[in-house]
Amino acid sequence: MSSRLSCCLAVALAVAILFAVPARTETAAGKVEFGGQVQIQYASVEETDSGSTDRIFFRRLRPHFSGRVTEDWQGKISFDLGKAVDGDEVAVKDAYMRYTGWKNLELTIGNSKTPFSREFLASSKRQQSMERGFVGDHNFGSPDRQLGFKLEGRDEKKKVTWAVALGGQHHDPDARKIDFDTPASRKSDWNEGLVAAARVDFHPRGFVGFGQGDFHTSGYKYNVSLAAYGWSNDGDNNSYTDPVTGTGVRSGKVDLDRADGLEVSAGLRGRGLSVDAEYQMISADTVDPAFTGGVYLDGSTDLDKMQVEGGYMLRGNRVEIVGAWESLDADNYEASWDATEIGVNYFWDRHKVKVQLNYRMAENVFGVGGDDADTVLLQWQLLF
Repeated sequence: MSSRLSCCLAVALAVAILFAVPARTETAAGKVEFGGQVQIQYASVEETDSGSTDRIFFRRLRPHFSGRVTEDWQGKISFDLGKAVDGDEVAVKDAYMRYTGWKNLELTIGNSKTPFSREFLASSKRQQSMERGFVGDHNFGSPDRQLGFKLEGRDEKKKVTWAVALGGQHHDPDARKIDFDTPASRKSDWNEGLVAAARVDFHPRGFVGFGQGDFHTSGYKYNVSLAAYGWSNDGDNNSYTDPVTGTGVRSGKVDLDRADGLEVSAGLRGRGLSVDAEYQMISADTVDPAFTGGVYLDGSTDLDKMQVEGGYMLRGNRVEIVGAWESLDADNYEASWDATEIGVNYFWDRHKVKVQLNYRMAENVFGVGGDDADTVLLQWQLLF
């Protein structure tokens, strides 16, 4: 969509919301809660081209505040200290206000997850694998949090849930990726633009959440989902395009003109079994129509991404055996980037306290034929 049309849609949505939300003078007792997520990770990587590396670090160090100030308005603020570089970076995560006064509807205003990718919508607290796969990674065409509006709804029996969103979304112009990031945290060379997204989830046997792992619930439930998004550059910050010729000005960096994506996914939960499957097709064009490099060939690319992951919880709900397979292919790749993963999770108090061990075997990293990598990940998690 054009930048002018995108801005008009955003203004129209904001005006509609102002008139749709009823004014209230009464207030409910205020309530504020404090919590946090601590993940300490050790990673050891052995790659064909670059050799061996290892490190221990805070994968996530996220305090959060949430509260309700009236009967129908609540909010949340969370930020990540784990990404601090030289002590000068704090990443804003959730930062929103939410209206819940309508029946079966919720309106979120602020910085929240774009409703695309089952893997991304599953909280990092409740992931079977320690790291999200290609289908949920914002480095490979899946939108990150968007700063704007999101409306979520459901039917009376919660067998159909849906969401639509419109907001700002930035793009990091590294040509090896299609890397989307929230406008709440930005760098000077990131492209600016708007993202619109929608999804619908069907739950024939009852609601199934995105969180992974099943602590031996009775019976089986499943859902299937469809989602789509579109992103458009507003033209305000194209650092790597000559304004006269329209061509790229630096190798390895490229401004993104537009991108869109389609998701088809499904999830199964019950009796200790948790399985997710997801396919995505991402299409993108660069501002320079002739750019070739990274994932792009002659100014465009199609990313084909698929993933199947699952786990089985042993009796006692202490130990879960997990496994996953995923694949990513791009127009300018020599070969598809494939990976297989096996692991085990141990729980003390479900997801509140757990330790995870993963072994990941990847082939053709970043599409380079013969560049393989083996990764061992060990992670401790505490939620409070």
